[in-house]
Formats: sequence, structure tokens, C-alpha cells
Amino acid sequence: MTDPEARTGKFLAAQWRRLVMLNYEADPAVLRPFVPRGVELDTWGGKHFVSVVGFQFLDTRLLGVPVPFHRDFDEINLRFYVRRRADDGWRRGVVFVKEIVPRPALAAVARAGYGEKYVARPMRHRIDLAPDRDTPDGVVEYSWRDAGAWHHVRATTQGSAEPLVEGSQEQFITEHYWGYAAQRGGGTVEYRVEHPSWHVWQAAEPGLDCDVEQVYGRAFVESLATEPVSAFVADGSPVVVRRGTRI
Repeated sequence: MTDPEARTGKFLAAQWRRLVMLNYEADPAVLRPFVPRGVELDTWGGKHFVSVVGFQFLDTRLLGVPVPFHRDFDEINLRFYVRRRADDGWRRGVVFVKEIVPRPALAAVARAGYGEKYVARPMRHRIDLAPDRDTPDGVVEYSWRDAGAWHHVRATTQGSAEPLVEGSQEQFITEHYWGYAAQRGGGTVEYRVEHPSWHVWQAAEPGLDCDVEQVYGRAFVESLATEPVSAFVADGSPVVVRRGTRI
């Protein structure tokens, strides 16, 4: 089979930094209506997860070109985990339920390029975390305004950032290297996301202050109303997103 890097060019390059990841167990019946054609739900330890992820997009370049006033911004997304059997084996990926960015042009490009569910909302962040991985504790918080109210996702880091453990839940959450998006009229776009393995801080006091029904829909109220089963902050890295192909 043709190597993905050879058949699909680079669409976007950026740095993803200071990723807050709050992970919740979900009923697969809630997720199935959102599963694109050609993929299936993925599990860890026999359980299905949804994650609320907030992070910084830095030094963003589309087709190798920096876009003025759109290089550095925040994103918050709700995602779950899928897989697809290809000729080269299982490809583990994510499906986004909703992605929030601060500028309409960013949302429009992502919707046009991949059919992803981007929306634009006012956003802000608070990051009290030094770049040194050995810094003991810090706070990372991302906020967005929707329907007249501010919503927040946050975590307080503990200890030092550590490499991922093989087979761990942290590895499962962070190392799904494909994205899948359902398209209008049927079909699915598949795209590859490339980045090295990250280091993670375990998180204390994880918080999601959000009107879940207003932001994500009634289907996710039960899952996101509980305490997250895990929470951590990843340091992040440079990232490349390849052009999508239909499957």
C-alpha cells in the first residue's frame, strides 16, 4: 500500500501545547449515531470514552503559509475514539463531536477542508505553568462564551511530566493518529495526524463548568455530568495534519 506521507500532502503544521484532557466513560449507544461510515468504536479496557480537550494552537501554517492574525489561538473539542481496519492494519483515530475556536475564519476553513464540526466562540485561557517539565504544580484553564455564559475546562497539574506508559489509558487517549469526519451525502474523510509521543502531568481538581446540553446536546449530559475517570495535562509538540482522503 502507498505510504500515507507519499499520497497525501501536508495541509496544516502547528504546535499543540498544554493540552488539558478530561476523560469520561460513555455509553456506546450515545456514540454510535456519531460514528462515520467505515469505522467502528474503539475501546480501552472494554470501555468507551469521550474526552473534553482544551489546548493552544501555536505557529499555525496552512499549506506552509502563516495566516496573519490566525497563527496562535485556543481550541476546545469534544471527541471520542474509533478505529478502521486498513491494508496496513488497524488505524486508531478520533471523531470530533464539536470543535470550538475563537475566529470564524478558522472554523470556516476546517469545515470546508474536512467537514469537521467547528464553531467560533469568544475564548480565553489561563496558563500558570512554566515551560520546564519539572515544575511541580500549575493551573491550565481554557474558557469559551456560548449563549451568554462563560464555560470552562481546567486542571491542576501534579508532580513532573512523565513519558507515556505502554498500554496505559493516557497512551490510548493521546496516541490516536487518525481523524475521521462524516461528509454530507455519505462517505467519510480520513486524515493522518503526526506528532511524537507526549509527556503528561497527572491532574488534580479537574473541572468542566459547562451547560452540556446547550453546548454539546442532550445526548452527552449524562456522561459529562459525572466526574472524569481520568484527567491529565500533556506538554504537546509540533504537529502535522495531512490532507484528507475519502474512504
